[in-house]
Amino acid sequence: MQAPVVYMNANTQRQTGREAQIQNITAAKAVADIIRTCLGPKAMLKMLLDPMGGIVLTNDGHAILREIDVAHPAAKSMIELSRTQDEEVGDGTTSVIILAGEILAQTFPYIEKNIHPVVIIQSLKQALADALDIIHSVSKPIDLENEAAMIKLISASIGTKYVAKWSDMMCGLALKAVKTVLVQDGDHKEVDIKRYARVEKIPGGEIEDSEVLDGILLNKDVTHPKMKRLIENPRVMLLDCPLEYKKGESQTNVEITNEQDWTRLLEIEEEQVKLMCEQILQFSPDLVITEKGVSDLAQHYLLKGGCSVLRRVKKSDNNRIARATGATIVNRVEDLKETDVGTKCGLFEVKLIGDEYFTYLIKCQNPQACTILLRGPSKDILNEIERNLEDAMAVSRNVYFEPSLAPGGGATEMAVSVGLSEKAKKIEGVQQWPYQAVADAFEVIPRTLIQNCGGNPIRILSQLRAKHANGEHTWGIDGESGKVVDMNEYGIWEPEVIKQQSAKTAIESASMLLRVDDIVSGVRKQGE
Repeated sequence: MQAPVVYMNANTQRQTGREAQIQNITAAKAVADIIRTCLGPKAMLKMLLDPMGGIVLTNDGHAILREIDVAHPAAKSMIELSRTQDEEVGDGTTSVIILAGEILAQTFPYIEKNIHPVVIIQSLKQALADALDIIHSVSKPIDLENEAAMIKLISASIGTKYVAKWSDMMCGLALKAVKTVLVQDGDHKEVDIKRYARVEKIPGGEIEDSEVLDGILLNKDVTHPKMKRLIENPRVMLLDCPLEYKKGESQTNVEITNEQDWTRLLEIEEEQVKLMCEQILQFSPDLVITEKGVSDLAQHYLLKGGCSVLRRVKKSDNNRIARATGATIVNRVEDLKETDVGTKCGLFEVKLIGDEYFTYLIKCQNPQACTILLRGPSKDILNEIERNLEDAMAVSRNVYFEPSLAPGGGATEMAVSVGLSEKAKKIEGVQQWPYQAVADAFEVIPRTLIQNCGGNPIRILSQLRAKHANGEHTWGIDGESGKVVDMNEYGIWEPEVIKQQSAKTAIESASMLLRVDDIVSGVRKQGE
């Protein structure tokens, strides 16, 4: 993809000391500037061109950085940041890059003044510890049972995204999906969205038709047209073996001279398949799902036994079906037991949507795995909705683990900035300057929010700073109008985990880049 390629001074094979640090900081700032305009509800979109000529329109910081082609090592490590943030907490990918870039930009003058990087890094570490305390002090707990408050919280994470128009509906979907997948065992909670909450996108219909199914949806049809396409309370059997005649494990060559031997060979194959089907049918399942193939003969026997069959189901789908229906995946037909049959599913139905068949396994009791069915006008829109929905699910998941909220709209960052500025006055010696630099850097989030909606940054930031200096820590920026508002009334709150993770990731990566004093290339130039 042809995005800004960040590479400085490619002719030199080695940059040392000051030169290397200056280059790293410049590269990191270049990456931060690319996505600075993507912060807040009035964010601009980026148009990404991929090598195949496709176009993606998005304002999701992580999606943009994933596609950017950079050559400079420092810029690459900045892009890794957004990936870390996305995997850990799922939101705040744009702000963490902007924050890291700004911290490096603010500490840059001290590098030029010959202050040793280690002294700067010590100050950064001290500032990080204090910043985390401040974030914790401005946060408040949330009641997980209060659905309205939870939906309000999730809407803060997707209020800046494309799906903001259907905010309440999308937040409801994300919350329902996370609640379905939540497994609580005493104090231990497990919410595995990646494996057990699958998004199935079907173009067509209205976005309002999207729903979370209490079960699984597969893009499959039964293998034989005469098999039942609607079964209530089916007995489900899951297999991980082919229902076909056995093929030789190794390369098997068989030479046959007699015609009877050939006929006998075919008979043995048929007997093999028949025996397999009999072993399955003695448990009287209504639905057999296998990850491998099913031969025509096996379909015939299973159809006679009143059984519907789905074949070549993905491993990940099979795991989800096992969790939703209570069945166990069996590797050999001989090992089947009564307890392996799943009975938690309430309805098996095959529907035709558009020109494709979809299998529904729904109305499961306590499914612990679900499919989110997204409908919408086009593929591009569905892809963007999926990206935003994943963020919303990640936010709800974080809140279940750490039910504590920090004010959004740049309020938390401003509180950190004002708090660190106060503490900086008590620090003696050279370390005070880099510490103050971190305090100034945290202002970049509210400042960017004001800039992105066309406000006057200097005047509005002064108003906000005055509010925070009086101890009113819930005041932040209204991303729509660029005015100073109280987050308690405006209602934008974010999980505390996201704010803490952003601060940790940004400051630690800035420290790491400052510690680099040599870039040595192991790549030889052509022609040498």
